[in-house]
Amino acid sequence: MSKQLIFGHQNPDTDAIVAAMAFSYLENKLGKETEAVALGEPNDETKFVLDHFNAKAPRVITSAAAEVSQVMLVDHNEAQQSVADIKDVQVVAVVDHHRIANFETANPLFYRAEPVGCTSTILTKLYHENDVVIPKQLAGLMLSAIISDTLLLKSPTTTDDDRQAVKELAKLAGVDENQYGLEMLRAGTNVDDKSASELIDADAKSFTMAGKSVRVAQINTVDVNDIYKRQADFEAAITAANKAEGYDLFVLMVTNILDSDSDVLVVGGPTAPVEQAFSAKLTNKRIALPGVVSRKKQIVPQLTDAFNA
Repeated sequence: MSKQLIFGHQNPDTDAIVAAMAFSYLENKLGKETEAVALGEPNDETKFVLDHFNAKAPRVITSAAAEVSQVMLVDHNEAQQSVADIKDVQVVAVVDHHRIANFETANPLFYRAEPVGCTSTILTKLYHENDVVIPKQLAGLMLSAIISDTLLLKSPTTTDDDRQAVKELAKLAGVDENQYGLEMLRAGTNVDDKSASELIDADAKSFTMAGKSVRVAQINTVDVNDIYKRQADFEAAITAANKAEGYDLFVLMVTNILDSDSDVLVVGGPTAPVEQAFSAKLTNKRIALPGVVSRKKQIVPQLTDAFNA
């Protein structure tokens, strides 16, 4: 049996890396030969998680076809978010909690998609369905992924399945989910020692909307002013990224994890769909979005509808 690689999206967040590790462990227990890899280095939050549970980060790859003929995707399905040579390999499985777009295969595959807050929630179910025990260390990692994606169960993407998984995984990991979760989220908000270019690329995804390339990035913080005191730097970095990568529009979400609000910075165009999507006018290239924390549920669908209107 040939080895298969399992990976999450580019610019991986905690769920993208952990879900690959969790799915690989499960598949190997079920008789496959797989390896979890990543399409980028762990961010600060993920490094904290891996260190806390004494886990090793997956190796980083930039292409897959030279190593394997088959791959499995977690936490994404859109080609532009995947490995560069995704069209040169066969996708045999997907486990995801996002929309399905720009995705097709020539052959049948295993596809599990659910509208929950985190891929690791789906994987928790898959462990149960296959009667595989989740090890203590992996339970801690999967717990962290759900906390990250749901902002400690405060995101509107949170479902009862996520809440149930958090309780189960916290017990298996032997941690208090609230105390640990807040410490973990804070670990990912240190921005002062990073450049604007690094920050806008740390958690960013590309989408195609009515033929336009739209980049949506998110920075979590405990003080929005920590970001916007450097607004000119961020505008310059985004303008450079738009030119270099061909993005038509760049939307930067700056999310306060304590207040569960966001303030978005918009660079590029057209900007009319942004104002239409959120029923607000841009002021100094920004729009305040109270109660908005989820790119998947509160930003991308609204933008897509506005671009297609």
